[in-house]
Amino acid sequence: MKLSDLLASRPVLLRQAHLANAALAYATVDALARRARAARLRGPVRLLAADAAVERYAPQLIALAGSQAALEEHFDEADLFRLADALAFAAESNAVEFEFTLEELPTRFLPPLRALLREAGVEVASESPVTDSRRTPGGR
Repeated sequence: MKLSDLLASRPVLLRQAHLANAALAYATVDALARRARAARLRGPVRLLAADAAVERYAPQLIALAGSQAALEEHFDEADLFRLADALAFAAESNAVEFEFTLEELPTRFLPPLRALLREAGVEVASESPVTDSRRTPGGR
């Protein structure tokens, strides 16, 4: 491939990468919302993304009501990194803090991602294609 050909295809590749990121964000939010619903996790939470500026090197999901232990049992650090990235992408911001109720996670963050994907002609299935990386109880 010639350099000029690669440069000419750059806009298309950037658009495809953007759509791939939207699809990943959609699948991530969908899968984690399903997991929360299956575990009957409810209530307000605050998600703090990793932020080196404040020396927070791992994301935190804080229960504003309910059981912090239940959140920690169902979501590991990798889940929280993925969720923070997905919510920032969905919100189209560099936000490092999100407050929401676990029940509203899919209704608040999936519609803009779904609209973006559908506008581009991407079929959005009702089931998430991302493998759920659930840990088994007690199997950290």
